[in-house]
Amino acid sequence: MGLMGLLGLLGFVGCSETTPEQQAAEAAQTYYNRLLEGFPDGFLEGKAGYDSLPADYRQQLMKANEQYLQDIQQHHEGLHAVAISSNVGRRDSTLHLVYAFLLLSYNDSTQEEITVPMVEVDGKWKMR
Repeated sequence: MGLMGLLGLLGFVGCSETTPEQQAAEAAQTYYNRLLEGFPDGFLEGKAGYDSLPADYRQQLMKANEQYLQDIQQHHEGLHAVAISSNVGRRDSTLHLVYAFLLLSYNDSTQEEITVPMVEVDGKWKMR
């Protein structure tokens, strides 16, 4: 393989890495899919520092998420799908955050783009 072929191969390999924005968006999508699947506790496990919160505060968060799911059911007939928006995400280097953009599709045929602040904790992307 010639030098040009090697440089082309290296360029191709270098482009195949996922960006922090894409990684954060994929993690956010995973957490919101847990809501879609009816596992609000799995959604909350995606929050940064969730495991170190006092038990009573965790219970309050669980109730708030259950209320959120009820509101979605009442106003939109439920959540149908969670996708990564074409905007993917934006990095805020001053706050060390990535804002992931998700597209929520509801059962009433409406959609909503939401912004999920994400922070990297021990090599994993978590919701802030």
